Formats: sequence, C-alpha cells, structure tokens
Amino acid sequence: MKKIKGPALFLAQFASDEAPFNSFETIVEWAASIGYIGVQIPSWDGRIFDLERAAADQDYCDGLIETAKKHGVEITELSTHIQGQLVACHPAYDTLFNGFGPDHAKDDHKAKEKWATEQMMLAAEASGRLGLTAHATFPGALMWHTMYPWPQRPQGLVEQGFAELARRWLPILDAFDAFGVDVCYEIHPGEDLHDGASFEMFLKAVDDHPRANILYDPSHLILQHMDYLEFIDIYHERIKMFHVKDGELNCNGRSGVYGGYQAWIDRPGRFRSLGDGQIDFKGIFSKLTQYGFEGWGVVEWECCIKDPEDGAREGAQFVKDHIIKPCERSFDDFAGAGADDDLNKTVLGL
Repeated sequence: MKKIKGPALFLAQFASDEAPFNSFETIVEWAASIGYIGVQIPSWDGRIFDLERAAADQDYCDGLIETAKKHGVEITELSTHIQGQLVACHPAYDTLFNGFGPDHAKDDHKAKEKWATEQMMLAAEASGRLGLTAHATFPGALMWHTMYPWPQRPQGLVEQGFAELARRWLPILDAFDAFGVDVCYEIHPGEDLHDGASFEMFLKAVDDHPRANILYDPSHLILQHMDYLEFIDIYHERIKMFHVKDGELNCNGRSGVYGGYQAWIDRPGRFRSLGDGQIDFKGIFSKLTQYGFEGWGVVEWECCIKDPEDGAREGAQFVKDHIIKPCERSFDDFAGAGADDDLNKTVLGL
C-alpha cells in the first residue's frame, strides 16, 4: 500500500489582487505558514502563474519549483478547469462563459474552442517541464442541457455526443501522454462526465485511453445522492487525483438535488468546509489507501458559510489527521510459521 501525500491546497479560490495572494511566492509562503506542503495551481490565473511561459521556458519552471521548495512546498498539479470547460461546450453557454476565455473570443464560439484546445496543449508541455504526473481539468458539456430528458433525447444523440467529445479530447490526451501526465477529469454536475456511468461512456469513446482518468471529489457525488465510497471500489484504477472537499445533502419537501434555483446557502445540497459536512472522510482515506492511491490530498475550499482562510487553515490539519500510514506487516505475523510446503500438505490432508 502507498501513503497519500499532503496536505495540499488548490489555490484557485485564494488568488486575488491583495497581498499575499497576488504572486506565486507570497501565496505559496502563506500556504506553507498554515500547514500545507503542496499547492495545486490554476493555470489561467496570471497573477500567480504564466502558462505560455511555463510551456516554453524551463528556467521559469525551475524557478517556480525552487521558490516553492524554499518554503517547503511542492507543486502538485496544474489545473485547466476553465480551459477544459471550453474545449467542448454547447453554444447555449457562450454568453455565460465569455469571462472564461480571452477578450478576442468573446461571443465567438469557435474562437473559444480553438483557444481552449491550444491552452490544453500548453498545459501538457508545462506539466512536463514541471515534472508533474497528473493534471486537473473539466471535460466540457455538449449534452448537459439534455441531462433530464424532457423532451426525450433524439435517438443516437448520446452516442454522437460522446463521439464528438472523444474527437476533441483524443489529441489532447495524446499530448499529455507524450509527457507522461494523466488527465484527470473532475466528475462534476454541469459536465458531460458527471457520474460513473457517463465516465464509462467517455472512456469507451476514447478507446480506454490510459491518460483518461478521474479527479475524485466526493462533494460532487454526495450532491447527486451517489455512493461515493463504492465509487472508489469501482473506479480506483482510474482515480489519479483527489480533491478533499466536504458537502451535505438535506433534501426536504420544498427542493432536492436540483436546488430550486436557490442561493447556495438555501439549497439542500451545498459545499461545506472540511469537517462541517456529511462526508465520511475516514472511509474515503481508508479506501484510497487500501487501493494504493499515492497522489495528493488537495483541499479545495468551497463553503457557503465559513470564511475561506479559516477553512483553509482548518483543512490543512484535517487532511493531516486523516492521512493513513500504511501497515507494513500483517497484524497476525507474530503467529505465523513461515512457508512450509510439507506442513501445507499435512494441513490439506495430502
């Protein structure tokens, strides 16, 4: 068995124009000061990271590694959640996603797609230069608007949709494969890969590509009323990343998993800071350790109640307390007699 690494922190929710959150060195120093030994970097945030430069300049990447190391921190992964969303996204979302792409692509669907694909290729090279082995992203949503089938989906739509997802993602998966990096899709409502069944459809469409893997975040499974522990049993071979994020689902007579268009604080399903929700993290850390997960436990703070800095500080200790040091010997070794073929034959009556 392997030991989960951590704690690490996803920096996306903390980067800002205010110190110490406005430069790579100062945000890493802050993360280290509250107990983190790893950081996951949002590749789109120019205040703390330059993706184009990282893809082309080994000295820049080496400098980031050394800066992090100076504070006792490792770079765990890059994230392209925003860019990945635009690789394959229905035009109905163009207006809402104008803020995700560059200014020149606003209101231009094809320009968004082209930019997003180019960004993913840059992220593959940057990940290679940084010596990373996994990458976080979203798969996009060509079919999400048909998720609840009314009117009924046209026959063949799902198959055609996954074929198109595969067409767009296969060159990207191959690019990451060239650098030895797993592409970890966050299984997430709002994405075409939102549960195990949809991930399996995608995996089939990309011919079981070895780099098509999972970012496991139980908060997105509990909000769908899924068995997030059995999910690990089923998909552990493809789980290459782990977002440690809490959540809760309290359905009632007024609303359920869809949330009734309510604000986060009023929805039955909502994200919480670690330890404040309903998720069984002892079970999760046990199962991931059992199956030999050796990636990072990355805190992704998203809470509708608690202050983010409080949540981050508490999250570091929470992960430390849950990481399991694997046992190196069987508990009953003291009673063992060693291997003896003759003894085994006697016990078997042979």
